[in-house]
Amino acid sequence: MVVATDLSLLRLLQLVSPGLPIGMYSYSQGLERAVEDGWISDAEQASDWLRGVLANALGRVDAPILARLYDAWAINDMAAVDHWSCILTACRETAELRAEDRQTGQALARLLVNLELPEADVWLKRPDATLATLFSLAAARWQIGKTDAMAGYLWGWLENQMLCAVKLVPLGQVAGQRLLKDLAGNLPALVEQALCLADDEIGGSCFGLALASSRHEMQYSRLFRS
Repeated sequence: MVVATDLSLLRLLQLVSPGLPIGMYSYSQGLERAVEDGWISDAEQASDWLRGVLANALGRVDAPILARLYDAWAINDMAAVDHWSCILTACRETAELRAEDRQTGQALARLLVNLELPEADVWLKRPDATLATLFSLAAARWQIGKTDAMAGYLWGWLENQMLCAVKLVPLGQVAGQRLLKDLAGNLPALVEQALCLADDEIGGSCFGLALASSRHEMQYSRLFRS
């Protein structure tokens, strides 16, 4: 028999699955341009890039805001949900990154409506919809623990970036899995750090990510939407 804790774990696995139909596979977050420009040409450089984005963007922006969104959903504080969704959107430094967040957030909203979470319906067309907004809604309603949800969100981002690197650098499948294993070891510390950040400490910038993303907007031949 599946007990409640097992069910919340299974729900988390569903949320972070590469098979979740929200189109994450079509976004590289500037990685495609970084490879095109010769910044990343092997597994070591891919590792350095992803480690830097995790530490300076995901860990200092997405993760702490996801924690606040989770808390807001838990007490139905819609003003706080709106506030932190707008803050996260404002932290996206390029049009592509903002569009990616909106499109994946709206796609997840559509999926959650079909999975009997009607609260997601209002986010189907909202321009401030973000993936973290809808991910935190699902996590709160499905009784996934906050720290587990944060780790799962970071894992989902990392796994998708690994799959992009396998295609783009390119890396072999084994090299990709080794990269995933090594970088996943950083996630618990990033979650712990995010939980300790005060509101006015939230924020981070990766100049390379912003530059690669803005250059990708003008890239003529590409596989990915960001």
